[in-house]
Amino acid sequence: MYIPTFDDVIAAHERIHPYIHRTPVLTSTYFNERTGAELYFKCENFQKAGAFKARGASNAVFGLNDQQAAKGVATHSSGNHGLSLSYAAGRRGIKATVVMPRTAPEAKKQAVRGYGGTVVECEPSTSSRESVFAEVVAQSGADFIHPYNDHRVIAGQATCAKELFEDVGALDAVIAPIGGGGMISGSCLSLSHMASRTKIYAAEPKNADDACRSLAAGHIIADDAPETVADGLKVPLKELTWHFVSNHVTDILTVTEEEIVDAMFLTWQRMKIVMEPSSAVPIAAILKNPAVFAGKRIGVIITGGNVDLKKLPWFSA
Repeated sequence: MYIPTFDDVIAAHERIHPYIHRTPVLTSTYFNERTGAELYFKCENFQKAGAFKARGASNAVFGLNDQQAAKGVATHSSGNHGLSLSYAAGRRGIKATVVMPRTAPEAKKQAVRGYGGTVVECEPSTSSRESVFAEVVAQSGADFIHPYNDHRVIAGQATCAKELFEDVGALDAVIAPIGGGGMISGSCLSLSHMASRTKIYAAEPKNADDACRSLAAGHIIADDAPETVADGLKVPLKELTWHFVSNHVTDILTVTEEEIVDAMFLTWQRMKIVMEPSSAVPIAAILKNPAVFAGKRIGVIITGGNVDLKKLPWFSA
């Protein structure tokens, strides 16, 4: 297992900069007063393809040699990695195939197709996703770009925290959502090199809290098909992301479905930005645990904005 280094992050940033946005960092007087903290929101909802995963996908796609690229790329994804891989593959002019749960948001399936990717549907479980994907790769020979358990992807995701530190300086802590752990791992990778005193928190739905239980147990615990409104956080940790989580994450904070939806609604209302439920999980965690963050400078990574506008969760919560 290759563990990416900060040199890989620097190379990734150089490789992908023509294909990504350097996303803005926003602040909110309302949230600062509400939490007692100084919050800096790194807005990856304004990223290419609408999510931070454009970083890792672009690094993986543009890191392929011509012979590898000719066979195309493939992955399994609930949405954002799949549409980001389709975006990157389209920019390179190669084929992308994405295995997606049939229950994945229709907006994300349409985005994959809109970027030129092919969607192959599976049942909404990790086991179904991986078995259907194995068939796709066996038939196509495409390069497998895992959504998060891939050193190329993690090095690409690490450019997000790198930019955040460069733009706002030293922070007491950074918090991001955790599913499979790609963004958290990238944050650990950059911050352990650039700002080793910065604490790293992960936020997770209580309904899909396998990462929290893993950290407490000292080994990976994987749930097969958890149910949560935060559709991007249903997947379990893998060996590479577990390396970073187990070595660098201070704590994993969990929040309820109601708290996620309330935080998402509040952010839309107060900051006037479109964000998806997974992105609201860290904000919900800060609101739920003010004593952890009050009086401190906190980086908050808003991971994406690919939400189905016809099915906003507060209409059904």
